[in-house]
Amino acid sequence: MKKARKLYESPSSDRLYLIADPSGAVFIHPEANLASGGQVVHEDIATFLSRGAGPEQQELLRLIGTLVEEHPAHT
Repeated sequence: MKKARKLYESPSSDRLYLIADPSGAVFIHPEANLASGGQVVHEDIATFLSRGAGPEQQELLRLIGTLVEEHPAHT
């Protein structure tokens, strides 16, 4: 069973989801709005982050940061 979490929604209703599939693979699943063509293409996280520092990338980095806050390292 795939697990999905909405990562970002643009003012034009384009949406990005963070997806984990049953094999453990994690990737970005963009859904463009119908006016943009509505195309859906999966993208690996490294490629997604290498495209720039837009609000979508910043939200993914913020989400990753919450993992560190929730699970402090044992010293």
